[in-house]
Amino acid sequence: MAHDHHREHGRDHRHGHAHDTDIDWAEMAAHLETQAELFTPVYERAMAWLAKEVTEPGLIVDAGSGPGVVACLFAEAFPGARIVAVDSTEPLLEQARDRAVRQGVADRFDILAGELPGVLDELEYPADLLWASRSLHHLGDQRAALAAFAARVAPGGTLALLEGGLPSRFLPRDFGIGRPGLQERLDVVQAEWFARMRADLPGSVAVTEDWSALLTSVGLKHTRTRSFLLDLPAPATDRARDHVAASLARLREAGAESLDAEDLATLDRLLDPADPASVHRRPDVFVLGAYTVHTAVRPL
Repeated sequence: MAHDHHREHGRDHRHGHAHDTDIDWAEMAAHLETQAELFTPVYERAMAWLAKEVTEPGLIVDAGSGPGVVACLFAEAFPGARIVAVDSTEPLLEQARDRAVRQGVADRFDILAGELPGVLDELEYPADLLWASRSLHHLGDQRAALAAFAARVAPGGTLALLEGGLPSRFLPRDFGIGRPGLQERLDVVQAEWFARMRADLPGSVAVTEDWSALLTSVGLKHTRTRSFLLDLPAPATDRARDHVAASLARLREAGAESLDAEDLATLDRLLDPADPASVHRRPDVFVLGAYTVHTAVRPL
């Protein structure tokens, strides 16, 4: 599986007919890798926080690893750990394996291909740290999947979920073209897309997304929550601009029928590299977001 704000970690959940919520994770590979690299400061701070609780883990499992950027960061942050990157999309796992080779951690890096959560039963050992970054919300029954995740955590081990946070911001409220407040209207587009995505999943079950309560309900203890800021100020780098453009393009597609003509025209200008007002060229583009990690421990 893979993540943009709507996961972006690796599962193709198409089931027989087309939906606008279908995600081809393999097709998104380059975007997923670029985004994860851009978000590295968030992951590094989250890992430093986790390291205070998870001391010298022997096995770290990244459930829904995508192209392996975060899994390799875990290998660097926890040099004594073995890492297993788990994903349903094999081309992304091949990227993860190649990345581990390039970064010199392949000797303690494994991949496991299959659909979450069932594929976790194939792990040889329970995880001292099981990390799931925006992969859980691509599974129809989130509570049942959480219970399956928890069952694959070693006694005394930690389950960590990256879910929730705040929608990203890329531009000032009034950036000089169109009606001010475009990003707030895009938040609605995103929320409606996410609701459709969840409803379209096989076996979809509505659940109150109180992650601490859900973690407790599957038998885990000592819940903690911490949010991490991604703050990439203007003027944006080319990589940040590419991320902004890709994000706005997906929202443009998702909102094609719900946004008014003025907002669609504004998005078209923002996405046109030849337009001086585009996110590729304008000086006021930034990336600001908040990402929330929820943890809990399996009792001894």
